[in-house]
Amino acid sequence: MAKFTVLNHPLIQHKLTLIRDKHVGTKEFREVANEIAELMVYEITRDLPLEDVEVETPMGKTTQKQLAGKKLAVVPILRAGLGMVDGVLELIPAAKVGHIGMYRDEQTLKPHEYFVKMPTDIDQRELLIVDPMLATGGSAIMAIDALKKRGAKAMKLVVLVAAPEGVKAVQEKHPDVEIYAAALDDHLTDTGYIFPGLGDAGDRLFGTK
Repeated sequence: MAKFTVLNHPLIQHKLTLIRDKHVGTKEFREVANEIAELMVYEITRDLPLEDVEVETPMGKTTQKQLAGKKLAVVPILRAGLGMVDGVLELIPAAKVGHIGMYRDEQTLKPHEYFVKMPTDIDQRELLIVDPMLATGGSAIMAIDALKKRGAKAMKLVVLVAAPEGVKAVQEKHPDVEIYAAALDDHLTDTGYIFPGLGDAGDRLFGTK
């Protein structure tokens, strides 16, 4: 079974509480969501491999460490995933960005794919799939399916808030994909929303409701 990790850093937990508040406006919601994403990626990339490199400081030559191995790419699940991309790029500005477009049928709660655009070398990159919510797991599973179909081999799913049902669904379907969340919430409502959750993250990010 894939690893599921709740990143309980105090700053992450504090900022998540800020945007749970229904009175928080679009500007603050957007800014804080990106701040949380940046803090999460700092923790998630703790195990990136390093290699020795020789540099010359003002005092002379020395051997130090730099990143080695796989390069990174961030893949937001549209549209709400866009609300985490800038936070990731703030920390890893050289990362490439792919996009996966999904929409949810409000009657069946099933996701439908409508757009996929990826870097050509995703088979050589570690992909950070970002989406604020992991609810039923349907969109995440479909996104991972689409990426694997296109050659992706190393992926991590990064979400702000997860429901137990969604975590279980992704783990069962894709046991090789690690999941990171800022919080594991209680349950899904009858309408497929996470409780207590954040509401509709896409609407809150873009002011469409």
